[in-house]
Amino acid sequence: MTSRTDAAEDRSETGSVNLENYPDSIDIATFEQILEMDEDDAGTNGEPFSKGIVYGFFEQAEATFIKMDAAAAERNLDELSSLGHFLKGSSATIGLTKVKDSCEKIQHYGARKDASGNTRIQNDQLCLDKINETLKTVKAEYAEAEKLLRRYYHDSS
Repeated sequence: MTSRTDAAEDRSETGSVNLENYPDSIDIATFEQILEMDEDDAGTNGEPFSKGIVYGFFEQAEATFIKMDAAAAERNLDELSSLGHFLKGSSATIGLTKVKDSCEKIQHYGARKDASGNTRIQNDQLCLDKINETLKTVKAEYAEAEKLLRRYYHDSS
């Protein structure tokens, strides 16, 4: 029986990326739990089941970023907190550590708290500024993780 780590290494040997080389971006233990589903169920068109989950996340994340941009333009902190919470959970499910952490900050800033969620911030503009700054960061982190995962699944797009 092949372990998930062996499977990840096998894929990297065929021209993909070894995700274990990027522990700050992707928590391999969490991602391996998604890969375990490949053993139980084949995905659509013979693709691994895990690929459908990951690519579904890509669509969800991109749609959420559009909503976050709109909520930021509307200065809607409550919506930004909710969207940050939503994307934090989705990114945690597949092991995107940096994305999860940044989304948690957006959630806290939207709730008018500091990055850790411990101290209340009274200035809405400061919260919006922090959110806009963190949105730039999380989009870059997402782009990096997306690129790695697309390479992992041998997708050059």
